Amino acid sequence: MKTIMIAGTGSGCGKTTITCGILAAFKKRGVRAAAFKCGPDYIDPMFHKEIIGVSSYNLDAFFCDDDTVNHLLCKNSADADISVIEGVMGFYDGFSSGGSAYSLSEKVKTSVIIVIDCKGMSDSLGAVMKGFLTYKVPNRICGFIFNRLPEKLVDLARELCQEMGVIFFGYFPANKMSIKSRHLGLVTAGEICDLKMRVSQLGGLAEKFIDLDRIMSVSERSPVSYAAPVFKKLSCSEPPVIAISYDKAFCFLYPDNINALTEIGCRVEFFSPLNDKKIPDNADGVIFCGGYPELYAEELSQNKEMLSSVKMRISDGIPVIAECGGSMYLHRELENDKGKKFPMAGVIDGISYKTEKLQRFGYVKLTAKHDNLLCKAEKEISAHEFHYWESSVCGSDFKAQKLGGASWECCICTDKMYAGFPHLYFYSDMDIAVRFAEACVKYGGKNEKDQFDRTDG
Repeated sequence: MKTIMIAGTGSGCGKTTITCGILAAFKKRGVRAAAFKCGPDYIDPMFHKEIIGVSSYNLDAFFCDDDTVNHLLCKNSADADISVIEGVMGFYDGFSSGGSAYSLSEKVKTSVIIVIDCKGMSDSLGAVMKGFLTYKVPNRICGFIFNRLPEKLVDLARELCQEMGVIFFGYFPANKMSIKSRHLGLVTAGEICDLKMRVSQLGGLAEKFIDLDRIMSVSERSPVSYAAPVFKKLSCSEPPVIAISYDKAFCFLYPDNINALTEIGCRVEFFSPLNDKKIPDNADGVIFCGGYPELYAEELSQNKEMLSSVKMRISDGIPVIAECGGSMYLHRELENDKGKKFPMAGVIDGISYKTEKLQRFGYVKLTAKHDNLLCKAEKEISAHEFHYWESSVCGSDFKAQKLGGASWECCICTDKMYAGFPHLYFYSDMDIAVRFAEACVKYGGKNEKDQFDRTDG
């Protein structure tokens, strides 16, 4: 099994640019690549997907144990010639939480290439390289790619790699292929009108300046033994239908969450709060995923038929999960990125409003205060937050705890609805997906006994 991780010295060093270039070059060569993102990021996998034409998946060493991480890596790359994993932040960042690229590389036993942003450096490149090679030993760093490296420093970078006994995998010269950012990171792939042209150019740069053959040769790894996860599977007369919001306003969705639902026996359908007139009639449950509803607040507000459908179906008791942007959509009002307020679904009697700084960022543990749609009282759930918008009605049905840090009350969670800023990843605890699906089966009247059979995942 061939696997390589493209990690970096920090956020903004060019990991996504280099990874996209390598993926594009492999595709042009006819190499079937599977793409993954370390950690909980939604946006980078969208770029990977645009390049390789199939879903890109997350691998998260905080959310999942070693067995589950290796199972998902193998399962989602079964037909690939090589798996390319893009790191998160700096290679060692998040080490204490277990969510770092370093932690993941150890779990899946993959070789690592570190990307260094060389702008403004010369001999200091050696200090950066040595620091990453020696900070945590042992590690799986096999070499470096130098981003924005001036031509006159190529020989120096090559010599430094030789002195330190690692591989010079190449470099990217300074170029204008950078991708714009906004408050949650990069703009989404669907928002870049000339993305195909940019990707083609990045692939050309990778073909010219990156040693792709060497990457293929060092990516070979020994098989990792693991136990596939075991979970419950629905026993019902017909699969419950889970309607999931998906359009340019709601696009933060883990492919593995969809797969988890289908594996336990659900059927998934997509709908657009922007463009459709109602939630699908056959829906037994609804998931409003995150995204950028604040950028499309006026359009969402103008689709009054959809807003009416949402309020009516939720009032009728359909089970619903609404994460971050999805939860903002359920509020009475939503403030857009210009500070103007627009009417929304009115399920939550509050306002979701703009702030000037990041409100929450990082992994959290949620502890339930009472039995609810997702879990029993006192159950602990892993989640992730990243948002600038805030709510006048954040809820208090869970206690959130940062790892070794602050705690606060959050989320509105009844036996029918979960709404809050924390994002969920079903493979961190499949009982969450099963419990939600159970409520959907009950709502749809598809299995009065609500029984489950035990099966292997």
